[in-house]
Amino acid sequence: MSLESQTLTFTRSVNASPKQTFYAFTHASAFNEWLSDFASVIPHPGGRIYLWWNSGYFSSGEITEVDPERRLSFTWHGRNEPADTQVDINFEAENGTTLIRLEHTGFGDGEAWAKTIQECRTGWEKGMENLVSIFETGEDLRYTRRPMLGILVDDFDKDIAKQLGVPVDQGIRIAEPIEGMGAKAAGLLKDDVMIALDGLDISDFPDLTNALQPHQAGDKVEIIFYRGSEKESAKMELSSRPIPEIPEKNSDLAKAVEKERANQYLALEKFLDGVSEEEVTFRSSNEEWSIKDNLAHLVQGERGWITWLTGVIGGYQAHYDDYGGNLPIYNQATLAAFPSVRALLEQLKRLNMEIVALIDGLPNDLPLDKNIHWRIGINLLEHPYHLESHLDQMKSILEAAQK
Repeated sequence: MSLESQTLTFTRSVNASPKQTFYAFTHASAFNEWLSDFASVIPHPGGRIYLWWNSGYFSSGEITEVDPERRLSFTWHGRNEPADTQVDINFEAENGTTLIRLEHTGFGDGEAWAKTIQECRTGWEKGMENLVSIFETGEDLRYTRRPMLGILVDDFDKDIAKQLGVPVDQGIRIAEPIEGMGAKAAGLLKDDVMIALDGLDISDFPDLTNALQPHQAGDKVEIIFYRGSEKESAKMELSSRPIPEIPEKNSDLAKAVEKERANQYLALEKFLDGVSEEEVTFRSSNEEWSIKDNLAHLVQGERGWITWLTGVIGGYQAHYDDYGGNLPIYNQATLAAFPSVRALLEQLKRLNMEIVALIDGLPNDLPLDKNIHWRIGINLLEHPYHLESHLDQMKSILEAAQK
């Protein structure tokens, strides 16, 4: 292998300023929008750069050179790679765009390096394609191209596994298969626990994302799951991902979100009209939620959206190693502050006002403005599967209470 073939070079013209493109390589939250699934970056000489993917691959390195908006260099040592390599990136203004030239050098000879070179080539090619996309259209291609099973996910731990009679305590527990999608067509049911997809073990949501990444809509995969104590399998056709229409202006996006949520609250109010206090507090067992618990959970969900939005806008999003589950004590605390159905509905509406105001007031000079706008639209204009799932749950509770 010649020295020339051991240098990977990638050149892309990006419809963004050097300031914006430099930001994409020096901020953790920005890296996660086009390249990695988790990042930690301290962008000064001697600072760290750590990138991690759901596949289990990661790279750690040290920032070696920083010339703002012109040049960035760092070392690279990926998982199981023979030695450190070097990444050098140059940013050059070019007629309103930025020419990015990335060189990854320092690869060695022989079989030990062959896999590393190929994986780095493929990773940078896909990453740079996605970088162009998030600046030109806002779309994260990893999301738009990834198919879906068509499921809502519920809590799963040792205690829940015991209640369900499932002999494992890691996997994806199905809250509800979505009508018209692959999981429903394959016969999967509420409380089935997925443990493998297409030969890959599934213990959590990142595992599921990683297993789906190489596939596209229409692919047929095998699902291994537990239904109670019985281990079963099913063939499933992966579904395409519905992409909502996203208005171009922030003000129009805010109006669309406001309208979508107003329709959701109207459905809640219509259901709750005439329901008694006894019925909204009814629980079939100590472990089961009441209608009020469901409403408290929806309030908490809106608070979560506000936290997410402020992180997106500020460019420093929180990352959690795992999902802590739905905490009964949180429901109790929310219900202590908003004890009546009327108070809970009013709080939902006020939180929605905050969400709409945040979107309407989005600055126009955010470094990844198109991507931020697109992400907000994708998440907040998506079909309200979550609300519909809880509304169905509340209807079942009401039916049980009336019996």
